[in-house]
Amino acid sequence: MDLMDWLGAFFGFQNDNVRNQREHLVLHLANAQMRLSPPPAIADNLDPKVLNHFRRKLLRNYESWCSYLRKKSQVRLPLFRQNPDTQRRELLYVAMYLLIWGEAGNLRFTPECICYIYHHQTMELNQVLSGDTDVNTGRPFNPTISGENAFLNKVITPIYKTIKTEVARSRNGTAPHSAWRNYDDINEFFWSRKCFKKLKWPLDLSSNFFIDDPKATNRVGKTGFVEQRTFWNVFRNFDRLWVLLILFFQASMIVAWRETEYPWDAISDRDVQVELLTVFITWAGLRFVQTILDAGTQYSLVSRDTKLVLFRMVMKSMVSLTWAIVFIVFYVLIWVQKNSDGLWSDAANDKIIVFLKSGLVFIIPELLALILFVVPWVRNFIENTDFVLFDMLTWWFHSRLYVGRGLREGLVDNIRYTIFWVIILLSKFSFSYFLQIKPLVAPTKALLSLRGIDYNWHAFFGNSNRLAVVLIWVPVVLMYMVDIQLWYTVFSAFVGSVIGLFSHLGEIRNIEQLRLRFQFFASALQFNIIPEDLTLVAKDSLVQKLRNAIRRFKLRYGLGQPLKKLESSQVDARQFALIWNEIIFTMREEDLISDREVELLELPQNCWDIMVVRWPCVLLGNELLLALNQASELASAPDRWIWFRICNSEYRRCAVIEAYCSIRYLLRDIVQSTSEEHAIVTNLFMEIDHFVGQGKFTEVYKCQTLPRIHAKLINLVEILMSPVQDMDKLIFVLQSLYELMIKELPKSKKPVSQLMQEGLAPRNPATTEDRLLFLNKVQFPKPDDAFFHRQLRRLNTILSSRDSMRNVPKNIEARRRIAFFSNSVFMNIPRAPQVEKMMAFSVLTPYYDEDVLYKKEGLRKPNDDGISTLFYLQKIYEDEWENFMERMRRDGMKNDEEIFTTRSQELRFWASYRGQTLSRTVRGMMYYYRALKILAYLDSASEMEMKQGSTALWGSRNLHQNRAVNEFGAVMMKFTYVVACQIYGSQKQKGESQDVDIANLMKDNEALRVAYVDEVHLGRGEVEYCSVLVKYNEQLKREEEIYRIKLPGPMKLGEGKPENQNHAIIFTRGDALQTIDMNQDNSFEEALKMRNLLEEFKLNHGIRKPTILGVRENIFTGSVSSLAWFMSTQEMSFVTLGQRVLANPLKVRMHYGHPDVFDRFWFLTRGGISKASKVINISEDIFAGFNCTLRGGNVTHHEYIQVGKGRDVGLNQISMFEAKVASGNGEQVLSRDVYRLGHRLDFFRMLSFFYTTVGFYYNTMIMVVMVYTFLWGRLYLTLSGVEGAALDNSRNNKAFGAVLNQQFVVQIGVFTALPMIVENTIEHGFLSAVWDYVTMQLQLASIFFTFSMGTRGHYFGRTILHGGAKYRATGRGFVVEHKSFAECYRLYARSHFVKAIELGVILTVYASNTLLAITGKHGGTRSKITYGEITGNNSRFKVLLFPIRSRVPSEDSKQQHEYCRVLDLVGFRDCCCVGLHCDRVCSRQICSKRTPQIQAGATSGDVCSRSGDYDVVELYKVNGFGFVLERVGIYSNRVGVYIDCTGFKTFS
Repeated sequence: MDLMDWLGAFFGFQNDNVRNQREHLVLHLANAQMRLSPPPAIADNLDPKVLNHFRRKLLRNYESWCSYLRKKSQVRLPLFRQNPDTQRRELLYVAMYLLIWGEAGNLRFTPECICYIYHHQTMELNQVLSGDTDVNTGRPFNPTISGENAFLNKVITPIYKTIKTEVARSRNGTAPHSAWRNYDDINEFFWSRKCFKKLKWPLDLSSNFFIDDPKATNRVGKTGFVEQRTFWNVFRNFDRLWVLLILFFQASMIVAWRETEYPWDAISDRDVQVELLTVFITWAGLRFVQTILDAGTQYSLVSRDTKLVLFRMVMKSMVSLTWAIVFIVFYVLIWVQKNSDGLWSDAANDKIIVFLKSGLVFIIPELLALILFVVPWVRNFIENTDFVLFDMLTWWFHSRLYVGRGLREGLVDNIRYTIFWVIILLSKFSFSYFLQIKPLVAPTKALLSLRGIDYNWHAFFGNSNRLAVVLIWVPVVLMYMVDIQLWYTVFSAFVGSVIGLFSHLGEIRNIEQLRLRFQFFASALQFNIIPEDLTLVAKDSLVQKLRNAIRRFKLRYGLGQPLKKLESSQVDARQFALIWNEIIFTMREEDLISDREVELLELPQNCWDIMVVRWPCVLLGNELLLALNQASELASAPDRWIWFRICNSEYRRCAVIEAYCSIRYLLRDIVQSTSEEHAIVTNLFMEIDHFVGQGKFTEVYKCQTLPRIHAKLINLVEILMSPVQDMDKLIFVLQSLYELMIKELPKSKKPVSQLMQEGLAPRNPATTEDRLLFLNKVQFPKPDDAFFHRQLRRLNTILSSRDSMRNVPKNIEARRRIAFFSNSVFMNIPRAPQVEKMMAFSVLTPYYDEDVLYKKEGLRKPNDDGISTLFYLQKIYEDEWENFMERMRRDGMKNDEEIFTTRSQELRFWASYRGQTLSRTVRGMMYYYRALKILAYLDSASEMEMKQGSTALWGSRNLHQNRAVNEFGAVMMKFTYVVACQIYGSQKQKGESQDVDIANLMKDNEALRVAYVDEVHLGRGEVEYCSVLVKYNEQLKREEEIYRIKLPGPMKLGEGKPENQNHAIIFTRGDALQTIDMNQDNSFEEALKMRNLLEEFKLNHGIRKPTILGVRENIFTGSVSSLAWFMSTQEMSFVTLGQRVLANPLKVRMHYGHPDVFDRFWFLTRGGISKASKVINISEDIFAGFNCTLRGGNVTHHEYIQVGKGRDVGLNQISMFEAKVASGNGEQVLSRDVYRLGHRLDFFRMLSFFYTTVGFYYNTMIMVVMVYTFLWGRLYLTLSGVEGAALDNSRNNKAFGAVLNQQFVVQIGVFTALPMIVENTIEHGFLSAVWDYVTMQLQLASIFFTFSMGTRGHYFGRTILHGGAKYRATGRGFVVEHKSFAECYRLYARSHFVKAIELGVILTVYASNTLLAITGKHGGTRSKITYGEITGNNSRFKVLLFPIRSRVPSEDSKQQHEYCRVLDLVGFRDCCCVGLHCDRVCSRQICSKRTPQIQAGATSGDVCSRSGDYDVVELYKVNGFGFVLERVGIYSNRVGVYIDCTGFKTFS
């Protein structure tokens, strides 16, 4: 019995739990021991440092919890580490925690509850170890909870049942959050010392914590926070932001009301200065509102145990109200004193000073926060120190919490994100003052002073037009409140692009750029992917880091020596070739490239006595032809000149040498080795080698003959490659080559005797007179010698290629993957350790009942339009289908119809690998296993083993099939893949198709494990639930159960996905855990960099090491449809540029359900990798990021590695996804996590957090509301008569033009597309980015994004007010069918159709009634456009006459009239426009009769003064297109209203 068995037997843990955690602990300690440098002296003995480090990390949260509650930790170790009892105790403490955690079930979501249990279990463990005596029995102490399954039944199950009861009270999430306790409430009960008093140990089941009756007055209710449905949460959570915006708006209004050109001109006025003091009154009032909101939403927290909470609520409300009253009194006293003195006397100034002193006292907390912001380490120390004094000092400002302490970043990070936000705020406030607030002051004053309006509707608020003013200001105020989102978008796009450029993203964008740097790419791959030999130091020294930086700089900019001029037998070249070829072979297995492209892209093994690196054919291309041309042009030059020119290109040098060596080997191979001809060929090449070695090739041979020899060599290779073996042609070509080499190539012709003497001619020429030289002495290669024919094809390519093969590979996805991988090895990437030294990791994928493999019948079944899914895929992936069929024919398929019969399984896989299926995800994640095996082999293989392994790898294309090459035990220790197939047990019982498909996946992937929840019916309605882990046993040839751990009840109490992850997480292993959704994919080349990524956990990013490593994604569904492309580009800009900025410099990146890598032991002790409370945690993944940040974690983002991700491809799928995310954000607004982050983060990180999470959705909703307010306001002004009166009577039409042009605030939304354009520019180039953007616009992407914005706004707002958030299954399948209008209307009626109809009616009514509806500036239609003239004494003006509907009052009628507008067409200068009362008829005759005679050179004032005989005269300024810019003067003779027109430009 070992220590684990002893603990299990003593404390009542399940046997399989003990076995599982034993493996868990042993594997982790073994991996940690393997990473030690230098290695321990005795390898089999556990190093004390390893165990000590693991114990401190695993129990850090427990130690912190004890300190927070001021309880003494029960982890008691001897002071002297040399004590032999230390290691045993440490093992027991670590094992105890793992056993509790492994059996806790749903309680793993409550980490402090586990700390409570661990505290008491360890207390009893200490008593047992100390040999204490039981005071009740007098015998040696035994644990109070022991026996078979005692821990589960007596500790876990009672708390589980309490949670289950609370979940039942939620009525499946429809009940208010305040009516039931969720996981967070249960957990936060253990943040108070009262948990020890109430629960006791063993658990007191009569405690009010376990009371089920909701009417019981003494039951434990909500703890720490109460979620309430109200939009006030947005203000309450981020009150500092709204206070800033409101106070600045108030100050801007005060300053702008003076209508000075610049704000500082107004501020110099003492009256304005005193008026600005009112911001203190507003500030105090906002604090009062905040306290009222706190009390109104959190009142249910008040109980007999929390009376101090009530006291603080009341006191804060009273204090804030008192401050508001004090400021009001002091402010009134200032004006009373000033008015009594008649000027700003000393007494009045003294009153101002008193006000300022009180204001200084008022802002002391803000000043203190500012000081602590400048010195963040001081604030972190204060918050993390559990001194009672500090608690008392901070009690007034916020409740004492276990989380949300010490969240400040380092000073450097502070400065960076502060500068970012200061620039944004300065830009926003400048824009708001000069373009939003100030322009509306003048029209506001004009409207308020407008009198004598004849309202068509009721006159609200008397005759002051206040409603009109309100309607004018509302959209502007709304835009003012949300436009920081747009400024953030613009600046984040700029900053993200700069960071991306400095990260060296996009330096290799395509295959052409890779060709130029391929040699350096090989060296960079060696440098970053292949580790150095073992060193004796654990960390790189400063000198080593500097050397690495210099080496990386040289590789990146091509300054050093690349991997060139190396013999192909060297280890470095073989290592690179192994990795590169495996990348190419995996692409062939995925059918991204064809067999021919494999041969062009591969780096072949060393053979045929070739002395150089055999670069891929795509790099050699036409290099041999270019070398021949150079040799021909420089035929008379010395050898070294020609060779120098050839060696300027490494590819050309290698092509020449490889072609020569290949031809030499080929000719010697096809000629019989015992024949005289074989000796002649050998001697001929020896002679050439001799002269080349002496540098006399051009002296002896004629280079002009080389092209003819080249042509004959091409003929020779083609004959050897031909399936028809024509011996006569072969002999003829060889004879021709011989004659060229002997007779034509040498400059001096040798006699036959000399040739015979040198072994270059047959010794008995008489025997060759009647026959050819090579007759019966040559042989064709064997047809089944695939290797020889492969080399022939390569030689033929080198000899005959006349282009640079820039279109290889032709598949876009293959080109993208190669370009990204090659670029990534030049980025700032940590160097990889050996596989033995790397951190172990696991991958976890939750699965429910989605497609594992597409069914054959479903692939071929046509829809109503006759289109099947398979046909759809064949058209979208046409080249991949051709490659697939080529592979099937190569594997023995005789007839194409076999693909639907004997090859149907391969067809299902091919189709499934192009959808969002579990099989695709499993294949992608198993590339980790495959990559680690290759890397482990490279780490340990000698040069000879590598040569043999290279041959084996090339021959089988899969090292996995050649297990004799190396043992891969270390790989199994480093990688574990668990798929949490929640209902796999029931699928097996029902015989569903997923059962067989999952079993086949386990059979094909030896490292795959499947975890599921098994329901065992015991009879009498009892059901036992177990977490089960299974694998496929190679020896038994069947599925094998590994562990079965009983659960306290049904697994799913909260949201399904996090509960599924939680039950399977106990079967994961390693230091890190990557979360992979079922719609993700991976590639072999990206899996190679996982070792590098895991090294990031050892580096400091800021003042902390990372706890989540963010990984970028590649959206692979963009090619499916236009909508899928729009969705993928939108998502791509977020997962790259957006998250890049969030991580650096803003430091607020969260976890968004992407393939992030978690510090596994950090998270398993802090609540897991997601939250699962019903409804409130519907967006479960992001709460892991919230939890990480609140608990002092650090989230980074790394773009040198990426994982594939699928997105929804149809409109309905996309809309359901958007609805789910928007609803999730609505629930986040209500959550305690967002509230605490909004209050505990510093001001600028709070801004970053708001505008990148819930703020984005809130602002989207407000923008939709803003459109409504704008249109309703315009409609009211038109129908009420205010608009006509304002236009005809306003004394300041220039200012009123700002009101008419308010729609510009909607138009600036075009900036939201900026991140997408910028990111595409970085990674694909500017022209490509512009082309994509233009293409998207032509495909109506703007309509789609507007539609999505409506979806987000609707569901976000509805969720906050009414709830209804839920998981929406989108299906993730291909959309190959049309949806009926009825279904679409049902889906979008509330969110889009009703709103669209309403807006359409508003626009129609508005357009038919406003006088602005038909002007060029404001849109609309023109009718009855006629030509006319104005004839003066000295000039004639051509005019256009426009009938315009307008409300022009007359003396005898209050009805609507039409009048004509006259525009000058000569040069489109400032024009005089004369309006005429035309009795609803506008024609040339009437207008000509009524047109005044205007003298040339008359001023606009003259025009106005001469218009007494006409109804209306208007003056307009017109731009170069004839569109009215503004009205500059109005005269109405009918009503006798005259507005002076002087001061404008002369009319001529």
